[in-house]
Amino acid sequence: MRAEGHIPDAGRATKGGSLSYSGSNGNAPHVASELSATSLRRVPGWKASLDLTCILLLLPLWLPLMILLMLVTRIASPGPIFYRQKRIGLGGRHFFIWKFRTMRLSAETQTHERYFENLMRVDCPMTKLDAHGDPRLAPFGRVLRASGLDELPQIFNVLCGEMSLVGPRPCTPNEFARYEPWQRQRVNCLPGLTGYWQVNGKNKTTFRQMIEMDLFYLKNMSIWLDLKIMLKTGTVMAGQIFESRQVPDRSRQEDGSRGSRTMILQILAESDPKI
Repeated sequence: MRAEGHIPDAGRATKGGSLSYSGSNGNAPHVASELSATSLRRVPGWKASLDLTCILLLLPLWLPLMILLMLVTRIASPGPIFYRQKRIGLGGRHFFIWKFRTMRLSAETQTHERYFENLMRVDCPMTKLDAHGDPRLAPFGRVLRASGLDELPQIFNVLCGEMSLVGPRPCTPNEFARYEPWQRQRVNCLPGLTGYWQVNGKNKTTFRQMIEMDLFYLKNMSIWLDLKIMLKTGTVMAGQIFESRQVPDRSRQEDGSRGSRTMILQILAESDPKI
């Protein structure tokens, strides 16, 4: 997300009209503390218009769903309905995103932070720490997180101009501080509710692949690509909900479940011997 670094090869159009991307292993000369003014891209004029149009057209769908999820969150777990967290936006600016609360009130978050920090260094798929169950999750929290529906309140971040419907996911300040200079270029566009990475592998990809996909989107941003990603998002969310419902069944299969769990715990142990 930042200044004078090497940017991996941008994506290119294939013969069939589909998009592909390729990464490179370039090294940046140094880590800049701020994005240079010349590296920042202007937000395309069509972005806000497309976002507002889609939000208004889909209002009969997302508003009742949001009200339903608010009621479910309130009934299922005592405490606030929404969770606010500081993230990095366009140009490295800080802002607060809104999410449905999926954790119990007293749940600690340091384990998640250490886990993701290690995923930034190792070349393995970014499997969620709670993929096989997490006692810290509130009722319905696993389904909300797996489907991405916990992010729905960020529609209001879009309306405030802090986000777009499509773009790279907004990272935390701690994550951003550990980025290499070429990786910091991903804040050269508005963060999004969904994006190219989200519909092309998401937690099945490595951290580096995620960054490369975000930079690919940055290079190839267009109305048609945004619409294509939006249309694909519904299918991907349905698949994620289906997969989350299969977790209890898969957990009975000791080989697969224990293997994934062992891999996650091993990563945590390597990142912090005290765990």
